[in-house]
Amino acid sequence: MGALANLAGMGSAPLAERLRERITREGPISVANYMQACLGDEREGYYTSRQPIGASGDFITSPEVSQIFGELLGLWAAAIWQSMGEPKSIVVAELGPGRGTLLADAARAWRSVKHFAGSVSLTLVETSPVLREIQRKTLHAAHQPIQWCEAIDEVPRGRPLVVLASEFIDALPIRQLVRRGSVWRARVVGLGPRGGITFVEGDIVHEDTLPAAPDGEILEMRPATAPLLAALAARASEAPLTALFIDYGHAKSGIGDTLQAVRRHRYADPLALPGETDVTAHVDFAALKHDAEALGLRAYGAMPQGEFLLRLGLSERRDRLLEAARPEQRELISSGAARLVDPSQMGILFKVLALTSDGLAPPPPFGDI
Repeated sequence: MGALANLAGMGSAPLAERLRERITREGPISVANYMQACLGDEREGYYTSRQPIGASGDFITSPEVSQIFGELLGLWAAAIWQSMGEPKSIVVAELGPGRGTLLADAARAWRSVKHFAGSVSLTLVETSPVLREIQRKTLHAAHQPIQWCEAIDEVPRGRPLVVLASEFIDALPIRQLVRRGSVWRARVVGLGPRGGITFVEGDIVHEDTLPAAPDGEILEMRPATAPLLAALAARASEAPLTALFIDYGHAKSGIGDTLQAVRRHRYADPLALPGETDVTAHVDFAALKHDAEALGLRAYGAMPQGEFLLRLGLSERRDRLLEAARPEQRELISSGAARLVDPSQMGILFKVLALTSDGLAPPPPFGDI
């Protein structure tokens, strides 16, 4: 939070101007610090100052594409509860819950599972005041106790825990390196000849684990996942835990620049409008899985989202909805379900990784493989 505090102390200037002033005073900043400022600045951060999701925002997430997504994840959480022996009290926590749509759809599905709805309390890990207010309205009909917190460490302890995280990891800050000859240099954010924000190259990085690569290639790492995984591992040592991460990214580690920005449902320059675009990067699921297993967690996947949802029964749920739908609803139901699983849309680019505490059965549908 120190980087954000430095920016907050620069008066009422726009975020882009405050970033330029900081770079002028302190020198180039890391890509991670740039992302953190763009997304989390207390006054003008993308997630703290606006409602970005939906047709009137900048992007749409899987829960907003189709109600089937949240319903299936709700039933998935109920199946996890059953595999844990149906404990009388369980916490379902969502990281970065957007507008609350996923949990609202999940809570509706829980009504069909005997005893489960009465065993669940909800925790929404959300830092944005704007989104918290929207979540309260979205979840007004949910019958479960609900609380909000700002970090995974604040989620209630000592009870079985199911964690849902859809398009959460992609927004965690990344570190970038650029290959120059036989060395790696830090890729950082500085100022160009005319004072504009631009990428520049920093110091040589000496780390034994860095791979060789052609000149000019970009290597990305996401150190921000380390405290999250450590927190999950600590919880898993206290009580049964299962976590599900769904995001866009690659199943195998590789080299390449995946930093991107979205504005008004179109790709944008990630450096052009700080605080006004959603700045993210693809998730390296292989690295996430490796780091989780190193902490003692069991890891399953990464499985393509399309395969995951189809194995959970997406087609059957779609057909049941179509049977009861009005004619004007049928196309929306069909197109939404198709978008989630179509290989040319979200079906392959999005992946699913499950993590569990030791001793639990493989979560569905990973145990069927």
